[in-house]
Amino acid sequence: MKKNTILLFFVLASFSLCAQNKETKNADKLFESYDYVEAAKEYIELVEKGNSDAYLSKQLGDSYFYMQNTTESERWYAKAIQSQQDAETYYRYAQMLKSNGKYAESNAQMKAFSKVAPNDQRAITFNKNPNYQMDLNAIEKRFDVNRIAVNSERSDFGAVLYSDALYFASARNESNKLYGWNNEPYLDIYQSTYNADGSYSEPIPVNELNSRFHEGPLTMTKDGTVVYFSSESFKDKLFEKDKTHKLKFGQVNLYKAVKENGKWSNIIPLPFNSKSYSTGNPSVDKEGKVLYFASNMPGSLGGTDIWKVMVNNDGTFGIPENLGSKINTMGDENFPFVTDDSILYFSSNGLTGFGGLDVFSVDLNKDLEPNNLGKPVNTEKDDFAFTFNTDKNLGYVSSNRSGKDHIYSATPICNAQIFVAVKNAKTGELLENSRVVILDANKTILETQISDSSGEVLYNAECKKPYTLEVYKDGYITKSFSTSSIQGKMSIEATLEPIDVIVTETEIILNPIYFYSNKSDITDRGAVELDKLVYVMSQNDAIKIHVKAHTDSRGTNEYNLDLSERRAQSTGAYIISKGINSIRILGTGYGESLPKIDCQDKCTELEYALNRRSEFMIVK
Repeated sequence: MKKNTILLFFVLASFSLCAQNKETKNADKLFESYDYVEAAKEYIELVEKGNSDAYLSKQLGDSYFYMQNTTESERWYAKAIQSQQDAETYYRYAQMLKSNGKYAESNAQMKAFSKVAPNDQRAITFNKNPNYQMDLNAIEKRFDVNRIAVNSERSDFGAVLYSDALYFASARNESNKLYGWNNEPYLDIYQSTYNADGSYSEPIPVNELNSRFHEGPLTMTKDGTVVYFSSESFKDKLFEKDKTHKLKFGQVNLYKAVKENGKWSNIIPLPFNSKSYSTGNPSVDKEGKVLYFASNMPGSLGGTDIWKVMVNNDGTFGIPENLGSKINTMGDENFPFVTDDSILYFSSNGLTGFGGLDVFSVDLNKDLEPNNLGKPVNTEKDDFAFTFNTDKNLGYVSSNRSGKDHIYSATPICNAQIFVAVKNAKTGELLENSRVVILDANKTILETQISDSSGEVLYNAECKKPYTLEVYKDGYITKSFSTSSIQGKMSIEATLEPIDVIVTETEIILNPIYFYSNKSDITDRGAVELDKLVYVMSQNDAIKIHVKAHTDSRGTNEYNLDLSERRAQSTGAYIISKGINSIRILGTGYGESLPKIDCQDKCTELEYALNRRSEFMIVK
């Protein structure tokens, strides 16, 4: 039913009417009015009667192309190209081959297409990278894709989730008139409730928006009060009438509806609709100020392009603007959807893809090149109408990979990695054989890695969890790094300060080890200095030290003596915890008896702080 979407969104404004003869006149008439099912039957009858004209093969190839029957389309295009054909026939044949997984044969037809249309951007892109399959297959998997329960036996597509309401287009209404393009009922808009457990309610039609013509898909403003939706122009008699064949060529147009008393009403056509071209597949941004849509209006680069138009505060609209050649090609670009964080998703058969329509994304804030979403979002078949709800972190994609258009959920895969580069803080030298310990939020050690010759470590983390990393290297001060919730790849430059300690015959000269008032805990800054001491002692087993701990003059002599003893013990305990034998450490508390600054009880806060310290003497 995506070819319903082609009527809804791919319809060309004019028709290249090939020379007809009396024999093909009726079939051609059906073809020109999009009745491809009956047209194909008529052409087949002519073939069975012995007519082997290449024109018939080409028309059959096109008919099945529009009906999404890639096997039959490939078969008839293969016959057609036995005679010289126009460039688009070679291109479509290449796409059908690719959709059927025949990449080598598809490439051969792309080369034929390139010879006929060397200046076509699609030919230029192909010739730049004819082995594009390797690049596509190397794309990292970003989503898990699963068919959802709202699908019917008919075509369903264009799902978009607003709050807990899922809206989509469907051909399931068997009371609707059959559509000659694909012999399915005309499309209606349906709604289903997305439940907290991930299930969906039975879909119901949105009757206020539906008519006897095609409707859908739709887009909704953030406050849920306005929708824009696609519908056939017949309801406003916006159609071309071919005087020769007396055919009515309908377009797809955009309409607006407003919610009043819980119902959609005041349906009006948008002012840039036309009987000469189609506008459809709308997507409005989170502010409701920019409306994106697909159209083949004048100024389009290919069949259908992605356009945008400003929505003014008074409800009027600006002038539609083409999104340009970074997004639009000589092929078809369609089904735009813009997320709350300004990521534009759209489908294209003109950009390099796996086959048929592929889904691409582009960050509108960065003006970058579009990215193919890779498998399993994209396949060799048509993949389109990708939407994403950032609040629920859940997307949807439509695809005919099963042979008919259906809706699939697209759940992001959260990959998380921590990349660590260990460096000398003074020289920038990369430090190999450094020890990187990864701990979880509860400080449980998960893994220990040794940095490689480039000083690098890569850890595959769990998504959206915090971590702590402790980085060790002999001769350097140990350093810890904390991460917030990780999503994607986080890079950490672990710069370690080299230990440069002066050791005399009687003293190890370190920066002071200070304590908070009335505390004996080792501070973070104190731990850095003690790590230097530990390193010196680990390099010389003969060194034994005397830890001399002190207090300021506040408090009684007896209390301060006890406090200094506790400071000496905590200092020694830290050194022992790093692997130094306890027999090499002597600790003594001196209370307030040996002040660094003898200011009595007239000390400033800084002078008090300088007296709260530990010092280290070499005793052997």
